[in-house]
Amino acid sequence: QVQLVESGGGLVQAGGSLRLSCAASRLTFSRYGMGWFRQAPEKEREFVSAISWSGGSTSYADSVKGRFTISRDNAENTVYLQINSLKPDDTAVYYCAAKYGGLATTKVYDYWGQGTQVTVSS
Repeated sequence: QVQLVESGGGLVQAGGSLRLSCAASRLTFSRYGMGWFRQAPEKEREFVSAISWSGGSTSYADSVKGRFTISRDNAENTVYLQINSLKPDDTAVYYCAAKYGGLATTKVYDYWGQGTQVTVSS
């Protein structure tokens, strides 16, 4: 059974940084595009960022461009999300997801993690 396990969330002050990780197991990681989504209370889950299987292509939501950076290490089966200049509006549960074959900016992913909470205080 495929597992995606996020880590690195926490409580941080506005302007701070966090690095989220998502460790994948039981899949051929290098064949999957990986994405990050987030869901704030009483809001829909929204796209944050995605990266192709090779790492050569990335995509970001407009709201995070210039502050968030996605990367991956295929040798470690891990995808990362570096988040800087955090704002209270970034408070949400952050989920990673895997999509066979490519990158996507919608929720058309094959597998999802359980999420990690990011809380930004003002």
